[in-house]
Amino acid sequence: MEKVVVVGIGADGWFGPVHLSAIASADVVLGGKRQLALLPKGLTVERRAWPTPLREGLPALLDELSGRRVVALASGDPLVSGIGSTLIELLGPEAVEIRPSLSSVAIARARMGWAAETVEVVRDHRVLPRYLAPGQRIIVLSADGSTPTHIAWLLVEAGYGDSTMTVLSDLGARDEARTETSAATWAEGETSSLNLVAITCAGGPALGWTSGLPDDAFDHDGQITKRDLRASALARLAPVPGELLWDVGAGAGSIAVEWMRAHPTCRAIAVEAREDRAKRIASNASTLGVPGLVVVEGHAPEALTGLERPDAIFVGGGATEPGLLEDCWRALHSGGRLVVHGVTLETERLIVERFAVRGGELTRLHVEHAAPIGSFTGWTPSRAITQWSVTRP
Repeated sequence: MEKVVVVGIGADGWFGPVHLSAIASADVVLGGKRQLALLPKGLTVERRAWPTPLREGLPALLDELSGRRVVALASGDPLVSGIGSTLIELLGPEAVEIRPSLSSVAIARARMGWAAETVEVVRDHRVLPRYLAPGQRIIVLSADGSTPTHIAWLLVEAGYGDSTMTVLSDLGARDEARTETSAATWAEGETSSLNLVAITCAGGPALGWTSGLPDDAFDHDGQITKRDLRASALARLAPVPGELLWDVGAGAGSIAVEWMRAHPTCRAIAVEAREDRAKRIASNASTLGVPGLVVVEGHAPEALTGLERPDAIFVGGGATEPGLLEDCWRALHSGGRLVVHGVTLETERLIVERFAVRGGELTRLHVEHAAPIGSFTGWTPSRAITQWSVTRP
């Protein structure tokens, strides 16, 4: 197949000379029904609508069109959550040529008068809670006309109901529309499926992005890696963009959730034996803006079989299960990090033995909190934790 040329067009159907030249020389033009209808009248090129579902049907369609000159129509900038990114992923960058137009995000910023460096762009409204902070400006790409209602609900639930929502519909078209209201007063109604939501956050307080969220940020039954210990563990797990974590014996999923909050591309799999806790992990992930967290319900090490190899592993419970630590060690990539917490003497003995063989860092963590003693205040110690952290050569 010749290069697929991806042409970006605006809601007004504007085609520049560089776009028209590609379309005029094409054998086939691919696009959505609305985009195909915007093509210049009198054009005799074959028009083909995208398959449904798109991702599953694309390979067969591209194979069918092999050897023909193909132009794909996209909205605005094809590489802003667009078909251009999908085609590059399927065919490789050398097989795709991008001819962009002004993106909807750029038009939205222009309408709002917001400088690019002052705005966070979110492509999935479900991750919105991760970005909330007083005064923060956010532009959310909507999936359809119902997205503004979901956004309003998320903001209210997070304590940001006073945030200003500006819904910008059909940007650049003749029927462009703008609706501005607070999240708390948003009224569900007719909204074009082509919309963006610009948010000026008001509310709070914000949850920090550094490791060690308050324990009450998570729903838990007491089975949670407490914030001071969590911060220590995550410092050694060292989240890196694009890497994958296994959180084994995840409890409330706090380690996995905070790993994913470190960067939008960080991924995690939480392994938890109890059904109620597995459901709680998924709920915590949704509430804290990392809905992509994968929860595997099952006993480790058996539940680890077949999982994608991780870059880091945290074992917060079940370290004494026969074969668990050995399986975790074998699963790690070179340079992968393993952190194990032990409370019991049995677990401590086990990780001390592993430390003697593998090396790494062995740390004893004692945390005390001030608490009332009658009419006075004193220190209440928590159980000491033995922490073993090691990097695979």
